[in-house]
Amino acid sequence: MSRPCSGHGVKMKYLKIFVSKILLTAALFLLQLGWSLFFLIRLTEYSAAVSVVFRILSILIILFIVVKEDNSAYKIGWIVLIMTVPLFGGLFYLVFGNKRPTRRLRGRLEKEHRRLVSGLKQDMDVMAEINSLDARVAGTARYLHRKSDYPVFKNTAADYYKIGEDMFAAMVSDLEKAKQFIFLEYFIIEEGIMWNRILEILKRKAAEGVEVRLIYDDVGSLLHLPARFARDCEAQGIKCMAFNPFIPLFSLVINNRDHRKILLIDGHTAYTGGINLADEYINEVERYGHWKDTGVRIKGDAVWSFTLMFLEIWQAFRKEKDVLADFLPHAFHPEEFITDGYVQPFSDSPLDEETVGENLYIEILNCACNYVYIFTPYLVIDNEMKGALCMAAKRGVDVRLVVPGIPDKKLVFRLTRSYYGPLIKAGVRIYEYTPGFMHAKSIVCDDETAVVGTINMDYRSLYLHFECGIYLYRTEMIADLKADLLETVLKCRQIVPGNVKSSFFGGFIDALLRLAAPLF
Repeated sequence: MSRPCSGHGVKMKYLKIFVSKILLTAALFLLQLGWSLFFLIRLTEYSAAVSVVFRILSILIILFIVVKEDNSAYKIGWIVLIMTVPLFGGLFYLVFGNKRPTRRLRGRLEKEHRRLVSGLKQDMDVMAEINSLDARVAGTARYLHRKSDYPVFKNTAADYYKIGEDMFAAMVSDLEKAKQFIFLEYFIIEEGIMWNRILEILKRKAAEGVEVRLIYDDVGSLLHLPARFARDCEAQGIKCMAFNPFIPLFSLVINNRDHRKILLIDGHTAYTGGINLADEYINEVERYGHWKDTGVRIKGDAVWSFTLMFLEIWQAFRKEKDVLADFLPHAFHPEEFITDGYVQPFSDSPLDEETVGENLYIEILNCACNYVYIFTPYLVIDNEMKGALCMAAKRGVDVRLVVPGIPDKKLVFRLTRSYYGPLIKAGVRIYEYTPGFMHAKSIVCDDETAVVGTINMDYRSLYLHFECGIYLYRTEMIADLKADLLETVLKCRQIVPGNVKSSFFGGFIDALLRLAAPLF
């Protein structure tokens, strides 16, 4: 067989790059931004009155920010920016500062959420059991139910995966067993070994009559997928939807991403955690050293909450004629489920104006008696979270944070390190994962409670994104999570006070980054 001309191959390569979605999107976005700034500058040159109007607008927006119920650090960052550039600061806030989803997005999702959770009730016998064991834990479970609408369950087993490769193998095995439906919801999908293996199974299962649905975040996957991805999936029998699509010339606000990672199989099995569908998550490619990530599989009644989370987004925009009973955990699993403690999936949404994830982390820190161990890829925290970490350590709790040793974003890594000083001074122990990048998001406390999910300890996860997690109480996998963290610490470099000294100029840069942290 003759080989194609190398020159032709090179031309095709550059043609694909030229017409790629990301280049077109970036070009149109920069064109729009440049034109807007040029128009405003020219406008103010010709009219002093226009400049006065913009300045008055900035003052009014500052007053609006001051009285708004919002995170104090977020408000201070915007106020300083507006005062620094009063001519355009107010306009910047109007375009980029609004954390609320668009009215269309909010309206559809809220309507669908109310419909789906209307029949989702807490089993009061389960709550009474927890209350008899620990009233404070029962209060935490009650809070999650009231604010995210998802109850706590028994009749559910949980398995912990301490590395992406192990979880991928389990995912493939369970996907092969799917008989009725497969739902996937991911922030990042990228073509490669991991996704191609999953796609091969999805296509085969769709051909066998299994209902296959896929949600991916348009911005999260923008750099990684071809422009025809959704159409190609549909042609192969995979129903596909991009969440909150980025539309050049219109999508100036790109907050409120779907950062969740959920795999659902036949209503009785669910996976979540930090692992996206891309090769670095299973160490098939190396970008920032060894990639440390974790996840959880649950099997049983609690899977129902994840099914409803997925259907909320799907039905809000695709409007399938579903019968909810067809997706119940026992619909295709008549046998009894194993009970392993108490399992409570939950969502954290910018729709409810409640920082569920942050409040849960703070509550765990406040309740801790012996230890709290945390995996997080980013440490960009507000005063409330910093205070909870410091106070727990000052009370004598063994508080440990494991963060990346090799960063994926150098600016954010510097920002993460800027928080080390006061935390270490309070007694918090901080470890950097020297083999590479730490992407896991989990917290374990006193051998009894844990959270594993998609929530980073940064402003975007805690305030802007759609997230999910699992609150676990007295499950066997909590011991596995603790053992993994203690094992991981042995591969880390502990940060000591001498490591966090900074020059005057470095301190100035850190102060600026801390001030702008809520705006990242």
